[in-house]
Amino acid sequence: MGILALSADERVRDVRVSEDILTVDLMDGRTISVPLVWYPRLLSGTPKQRSNWKVCAAGYGIHWPDLDEDLSTEGLLRGAPAPAASARRLTNRSRRRRKTRRSATVRLLFSH
Repeated sequence: MGILALSADERVRDVRVSEDILTVDLMDGRTISVPLVWYPRLLSGTPKQRSNWKVCAAGYGIHWPDLDEDLSTEGLLRGAPAPAASARRLTNRSRRRRKTRRSATVRLLFSH
């Protein structure tokens, strides 16, 4: 019995980032969706920073210049989240920034 092998084209066609999901469409018609929490740099970025992405690595990678983040379709297909140590460091940094922003907002509200 023969096996029909379809040609897989794992190059990036499109990228969408919501509040909690990263979705990557591939040239061969497949769509990869992964939790954004796997990639703390993307999670802590603003919608504007998340939407500023470029295809790199001959079509097999995605680069976010504003966030200094690079992902490959190979890693996404493998289901590979960011390394744990990197994720903890970025998550702690993100918490400090949010706390600072909240403090600034409170100061603005009570300064009038």
